[in-house]
Amino acid sequence: MVKILQSKKIRNLLVLIFFAAWSQVVFAQEKKPKVALVLSGGGAKGIAHIRTLQVLDSLHIVPDLIVGNSMGSIVGGLYAMGYSGDSIANLTKNANWEKLLGGKVSLNNVGAEEKSEYNKYLIELDFKNGNINTGLYILNDQNLREFIAFLAVPSYEIEQFDNLPIPFRAVATDIINGKEVILDQGSLAMAMRASMSIPGVFSPIRYKNTLLVDGGLLNNFPADIAKNLGADIIIGSDVGDDPKTIESLNSISALLFQGSMMNSNTKRPANRELCDILIDHAPYLTYSSSDFFKANEIYEVGKIATHQQIDALVDLGNSLKNFEQRKHELPVARTEFVFDTIVYQDISKSNLALVKARTAIYPHQEYTKQDIEDGLGRAMGTTIFKDIEFARLREDGKFGLSLKGVEKSKHQLKGSLHFDGYRGAGLIANYTGRNIIGQASRSIITLDIAEQPKARVQYQKNFGEDRDWWWRTEVFGQLLEQKLFIEGKNVDKAKFHYFEFDNQINRNLSALKSHAGFGLKYKYSKLKPTIDPNLSNNILNLEQYSFATYELYAQFKFSNLNDVLYPTKGTQIQAVLARSLQNKVETIYVDPNIDDIYEVGTEYTKLSLDFEEIVPFTANLTGMISLNSGFLFGNRTEENDFLFSTFGYGAKYFLGGDIIDPRTDNYTFSGLTESELAVSQFIKLGLGLQIKTFRNFYFIPHMEIASVGFGSFRDYFPNAFSAKGKWKNYEDPSFLASVGAKVSYKSLLGPVNFDVSWVNSTNKLRFFIGIGFPLNRSN
Repeated sequence: MVKILQSKKIRNLLVLIFFAAWSQVVFAQEKKPKVALVLSGGGAKGIAHIRTLQVLDSLHIVPDLIVGNSMGSIVGGLYAMGYSGDSIANLTKNANWEKLLGGKVSLNNVGAEEKSEYNKYLIELDFKNGNINTGLYILNDQNLREFIAFLAVPSYEIEQFDNLPIPFRAVATDIINGKEVILDQGSLAMAMRASMSIPGVFSPIRYKNTLLVDGGLLNNFPADIAKNLGADIIIGSDVGDDPKTIESLNSISALLFQGSMMNSNTKRPANRELCDILIDHAPYLTYSSSDFFKANEIYEVGKIATHQQIDALVDLGNSLKNFEQRKHELPVARTEFVFDTIVYQDISKSNLALVKARTAIYPHQEYTKQDIEDGLGRAMGTTIFKDIEFARLREDGKFGLSLKGVEKSKHQLKGSLHFDGYRGAGLIANYTGRNIIGQASRSIITLDIAEQPKARVQYQKNFGEDRDWWWRTEVFGQLLEQKLFIEGKNVDKAKFHYFEFDNQINRNLSALKSHAGFGLKYKYSKLKPTIDPNLSNNILNLEQYSFATYELYAQFKFSNLNDVLYPTKGTQIQAVLARSLQNKVETIYVDPNIDDIYEVGTEYTKLSLDFEEIVPFTANLTGMISLNSGFLFGNRTEENDFLFSTFGYGAKYFLGGDIIDPRTDNYTFSGLTESELAVSQFIKLGLGLQIKTFRNFYFIPHMEIASVGFGSFRDYFPNAFSAKGKWKNYEDPSFLASVGAKVSYKSLLGPVNFDVSWVNSTNKLRFFIGIGFPLNRSN
């Protein structure tokens, strides 16, 4: 340790002598030395560079050249553009890294007709030319690329990087020809992004006739480039890892990383020797290159190595006081843009009309940065693209915008696993076809391969000039085993078969938020005891029950929730008014003394109103309130105001469970098992808090109360808000209450949920566990 300290003192002394000697020579020649700043790659560890920038600002040292690689090119490019060290530090500290690295479009940017299928599968693969295409990268960097591009807007008028407030070079690797590429002109955003394209992690960048990836493959700390460009004094900030020893090469990942960095590691010692001031962060950075969520900690650690060189930096600042420094500030940037032309590249004819309508950016109109960002979000929200690149066009004196899309395959295979305490384990397999049957269309086949299987086949087509009209035809079926309860006690189990054929036409009132429309639906339900009633009688004396109906309905839905699984803000509203056109009920009893029922034509009307509000209190605390209601109105007869109170099981609403059932008349109610309670009328209020304890873990205390009825609306509503006491399956109305808490984890397999809840009248705690993505509701 003493020898290390002595060597550092000697080095610093030599640096001081160098600057003193250099100053005498320079003053004699009256020429300012060319100072270069070199920033290495290192992923998240590159955040440590920012402290160096802040020190340079405080000492009024403005480099004459910046050379950056990977994360060093991001930090260096922003600084070269005119951002101060403090502003870059604030950008880093306030960045939503989960969103930037997640790549997913926010749910409130997804088209209204696509929300039901968005982000509900574990894997999504393209199927092309008879093969499954796994893609070239793990992380979709769409959000990160947009973030960088919008930060780079002040440079949009600058073509040559020498014309930036500080001349800049980004280092990348030509992965096709195995060559180092020094980017010095064109799009600054593209250059920064290309330099950080870690192979296999981020998508490569097309450049001329090749592909560019991370410059760290060949030259992670490119001090030699700065020297070759005439640097007299080099300040180097190195966050790269020291090569691992034979003892520490003890994993596959370590071995692969060391192998990929062999060329850089070979050049690194010589490049470090070229630095007149070397800020060596390696001994202090114990973080990995992916630890962006520890940005604040990495920034603080960056102070250590920077402070060790503060004397040398102060002396450099003093030696430069007699020279005129560059003016380091952001160029005056446009706040509004008027494009002479909009160019769409690599977008198929089948999708072009929809993309143009959703982007809604047209020539000769004025747009802000936010307008452009929103337009890109809407285009990505079509779910047609893997990513969309945008860049400014400058041809023949015209100023334009280029949108280049990378479309997903026409054929996609998706899948996920799931398990829950109600239905057991299952594998969901999905095929999604785009434009197979007509332009702007989507065809879906989804199978839930399980002991209690489900299946959905759906066809959807957008039409109209702005593609705001859409038709959907769907067939859905499930074969379940349904527990039957009386007063909260499981009294029997029955096979429950359900089939639905739905046809609807809708118009998007807002392309992303709301739609309204009409539909015609056929529903068939069949209930049969699990055990042959001839061998063992059941509590209901039932041999078989079936119910079939045609419903004509009108619907409206609004949603601007920002996430599928754990929304932190937004509102959701849905209203459905349905009228049965023809019904058929068949009930066959085991007991010959009970008359079987064959009834046709008992019409009814159903009205359901649903509201959900997600309110952010703090960054990690979210309030949730929901209000759901469903009312069933039957035709009056001389014998009974509401014939369905006796045998209309298939037409009722079902409460229970923690998972949203694909059937639209099913509603969750924690503490009850799935579809436990069949009711004719209900009003339900839910309150909860979503507490993000730490990354990907959530604690959700909740309570639900409901007023439920089992007979006619006329008998229920006058007493709906005065129902008291315990709930029972036969009282009308009854009061239902639940209180509990859920622990949830956002895992690679999907959400992992564990819930414990208590419901009045049952006088017991009920537990639920669910893992993964179950088959979801289609609207």
